[in-house]
Amino acid sequence: MSETASLPVEKLTKDQARAELERLAKEIAHHDALYYREDDPEIPDADYDALRQRNAAIEQAFPDLVRADSPSVHVGAAPQEAFGKVTHSIAMLSLDNAFSDEDVADFVARVRRFLRYDPLHGALAVTAEPKIDGLSLALRYENGKLVTAATRGDGTTGENVTRNAETIDDIPRTLPKGVPDVVEIRGEVYMAHADFAALNERMVGNGGKPFANPRNAAAGSLRQLNPEITASRPLRYFAYAWGEMTSLPADTQMGMIEAFEGWGFVTNPLMKRCESVEELINVYHEIEENRATLGYDIDGVVYKVDRLDLQERLGYVSRSPRWAIAHKFPAEKAFTIVREIEIQVGRTGALTPVAKLEPVTVGGVVVSNATLHNEDYVRGIGQDGEPIRGGKDIRKGDTVQIQRAGDVIPQVIDVDLTKRPADATPFEFPTVCPVCGSHAVREENPKTGRLDAIRRCTGGLTCAAQAKEKLKHFVSRNAFDIEGLGDKQVEFFYEIPVEEGGIHQPADIFTLQRRDAGSLVKLKNRDGWGETSAKNLFAAIDARREIDLNRFIYALGIRHVGEGNAKLLARAYGSWAAFAEGMREAVDHASGAWTDLNNIDGVGEIVAEAVVQFFAEEHNRQAVEALLAEVTPIDMEAPLAKGSPVAGKTVVFTGSLERLSRDEAKAMAERLGAKVAGSVSKKTDLVVAGPGAGSKLKKAEEHGVEVISEDGWFELVGE
Repeated sequence: MSETASLPVEKLTKDQARAELERLAKEIAHHDALYYREDDPEIPDADYDALRQRNAAIEQAFPDLVRADSPSVHVGAAPQEAFGKVTHSIAMLSLDNAFSDEDVADFVARVRRFLRYDPLHGALAVTAEPKIDGLSLALRYENGKLVTAATRGDGTTGENVTRNAETIDDIPRTLPKGVPDVVEIRGEVYMAHADFAALNERMVGNGGKPFANPRNAAAGSLRQLNPEITASRPLRYFAYAWGEMTSLPADTQMGMIEAFEGWGFVTNPLMKRCESVEELINVYHEIEENRATLGYDIDGVVYKVDRLDLQERLGYVSRSPRWAIAHKFPAEKAFTIVREIEIQVGRTGALTPVAKLEPVTVGGVVVSNATLHNEDYVRGIGQDGEPIRGGKDIRKGDTVQIQRAGDVIPQVIDVDLTKRPADATPFEFPTVCPVCGSHAVREENPKTGRLDAIRRCTGGLTCAAQAKEKLKHFVSRNAFDIEGLGDKQVEFFYEIPVEEGGIHQPADIFTLQRRDAGSLVKLKNRDGWGETSAKNLFAAIDARREIDLNRFIYALGIRHVGEGNAKLLARAYGSWAAFAEGMREAVDHASGAWTDLNNIDGVGEIVAEAVVQFFAEEHNRQAVEALLAEVTPIDMEAPLAKGSPVAGKTVVFTGSLERLSRDEAKAMAERLGAKVAGSVSKKTDLVVAGPGAGSKLKKAEEHGVEVISEDGWFELVGE
């Protein structure tokens, strides 16, 4: 956790901002998994949005610190194995968020700047519609017949729930004559309030457990392995978007939705077309005021640029379209009591204080834990002796206000000092690890002279908490994803000596069956296990002896290397051999390998140093070598745009571009399969130079890199 979680963005130092972005990335990834994959969120959407809002604000203030695993470049979570997988022909992305009227005005202004949209061209029309709080579902029709229905999943691959979707009355099984050969409709599965109440009443009457809210009920009902259960649930569907289409029936967003209605889909009657920011905001407040009368849950209003040709020009950033935004409703808050303050030790040794709360319901979710970030936050005073915003000398017994505006767990935003017990004493933060007893220290940053935000255990892998957490990370869903080897099983195996069938490092997982064969106590004979469960675990482990390179790198648990950075590294080096050799050579910061590592777009010096230092440690190299004796990383190639003349090439834009904004040029290059770099090196394939090009142009000439003009770029790519 960052010690500065409650500091305003404008007061963050660069190091504090870096720590905050790391914390936010981890928290948001955790909640994405709970929301998109488990249908069991710990926090309401409004509070989750506040985390993303803070992340975006820090990234805007410190653009050089944007992480490859940033929440701004990811959406959703990996699909469940229980369902067949469907790869979306066009990614199902999420939306950026607006939280105020000013944010909406900024959105429209950004669109105008990006497009260089002259007011003389007329009004910039934007549609507005309620944002349904349900489960996203893509419906693919071929020759007018429904062939697949898939959840969002991780945005690229979703779960095949076709048989379940066919039971929903709002979803047509066939479309009328004259529709395009391929039609992919996207929308939201939801449950009306009255239907939700009736379902819960029926569940309780049958001795079952009621659902927490309509969104959970809808998601849980759609993702049943037995379609008959889905058919018994009152699910509904609003259509509001599309994916692959062999032809488009209209040239505007509003026209497309009207076409969907004509094809038999239910669309939202509250959707409106607006021609000014004032109109958009009026629609938002009108919907907000009538929210309780709609009969279904919404969590905001979605705005989309109406003209489809402008949508295409605007394109996408990593996880969301530039031409749309969601104007969200405010977060919810509640008061409760701190029953205890506990210290948790993470896989990097970070000691994190967590408030154990008297359970309280916030936004339909019961909250019993809240992050306290770090010791300065608990004390309420920072290193400079100044009070920390939000930090209130939090003590056991305090009455605190919490806000579900975080990701993993909510945060304490205020303390009611008038209700503090007379015998409440300040919390003493431990200086030794509560797990292994090693010293817990806050290292000093040599550049700033300030103490690190986090107090960390110095025990390393000798600390059971760190070792176990690293193993849990290794087998997690986005790493090796070994079925039947979750957190509880890792805890179980770690308590057993290796020579008796335990698991203490990753390689031990893949030697488990061989060691079990020669063990006096077989796994099948241990408490909680049997012959079938042991056999299934061995089979699941064997199924992961080959793994994609990016997942392998991510699984190693290198600090600062999340899923996004792992993909960047895997694509840049292609194979494990090339990656390992590059890291060995990059130890020398004067080497070309170090320069190449830092030139990977999205990988900064912090990440580069962390990766190099990981492989500089002898015990890490030994652990990886032992692992490589058991598993094989599969080479990874960068995705190429079919037929693109710049696919796979590294392109640098420099100087003043006259026909495109810099953002639009970068978006176009990436859409065509190119990699855009910020600096020129010997690995650069092409430099596009506009007027005023300086040092980059000179460097291109030194390296013999091809240089073309902006007109030459358009001629090259055929646009």
